[in-house]
Amino acid sequence: MPGKSGLSSEKPANSIGCLLPVAWKIRESVQSALSVTLNIAKRYFMARSPNAAGLSKADYELLSEFRYTLRKFLGFSEAAAVSHGLTPQQYQALLSIQGFPGKDWVTIGELAEQMQIAHHSAVGLTDRMEALRLVRRSPSKEDRRRVQVSLTAKGLAILEKLYRIHRAELRSTGPQLAGLLRRAARKIPGDT
Repeated sequence: MPGKSGLSSEKPANSIGCLLPVAWKIRESVQSALSVTLNIAKRYFMARSPNAAGLSKADYELLSEFRYTLRKFLGFSEAAAVSHGLTPQQYQALLSIQGFPGKDWVTIGELAEQMQIAHHSAVGLTDRMEALRLVRRSPSKEDRRRVQVSLTAKGLAILEKLYRIHRAELRSTGPQLAGLLRRAARKIPGDT
């Protein structure tokens, strides 16, 4: 029977309190790093004329090293998901649902936004994940036209395993990414 959170009592007792804040931080960190990387690239390359001077080989090397390190982490994340029987997109969806701020469910629209996919793609992904018993849908209490998507005990158990693996990897990769990002942000030409 679902509790106040909307999840069944099958869920391990310690899962939500430990997983939610850190899982959301991991997701936000990766999204933030990608966003900052794109902004740095735009400021370095797109906002400057092709003949602009002032960029050194070291500037390009720094941005290249940051992108390489970030891609290695994302590659690690994708391989970890596959090793646990998920596609990278299914893992991202589980994390988006459980890590959504202030609640342990999302609407299809919120899932689409969090994953940056079209609404119909989020519907298809939810259909496939529901068939695998990773998520469940239930009608919204406020608006019965809306559907709430939440994790099942199976989905949460897999997400917890992947969280532990990612946390260990972030302990080694995180400081390197953060350091590269700080160095890259300081070296943008024309900033004061």
